[in-house]
Amino acid sequence: MKIGIYPGSFDPVTKGHLDIIERSAKMVDKLFVAVLNNNAKSPLFSVDERVNMLCEVTKDIPNVQIDAFSGLLVDYAKRRNATIIIRGLRAVTDFEYELQMSQTNRIMDENVDTIFLTTSLQYAYLCSSTVKEVALCGGEVGKFVPEYVVEKIKEKVSLLNAGE
Repeated sequence: MKIGIYPGSFDPVTKGHLDIIERSAKMVDKLFVAVLNNNAKSPLFSVDERVNMLCEVTKDIPNVQIDAFSGLLVDYAKRRNATIIIRGLRAVTDFEYELQMSQTNRIMDENVDTIFLTTSLQYAYLCSSTVKEVALCGGEVGKFVPEYVVEKIKEKVSLLNAGE
């Protein structure tokens, strides 16, 4: 059984992320979409909120399971018996960092390989940080994220604005 992991912060999940999830799910028997719990970042959404959003927007992809993890990706891969890590590349600037990470992971566990998928052209510019910035400035994000996520972003921004 081929088991893959698509890790990321997914804060929030974008249409670009979904593109990679849908395409990579066709390459493996089981795909874990793993939300990284990274204390170094200040996320808009909690890990649980991100997991819930991903569950909702991937519910129609039968071989996808949403999970959260912290620590080293290769350790998580061992726990899940995964041998494939999926990474999306938007531009050449992503490649240098991702190559370094994939080589490090391979040295730490020679049974884990990384597959790079280039993002579909219509999402090549898109990142979660941009979506958050647009949303926090009152802009419309419907072209960047699924409708369910649009509603969650509106709720979160409304709560943040109420707290000011």
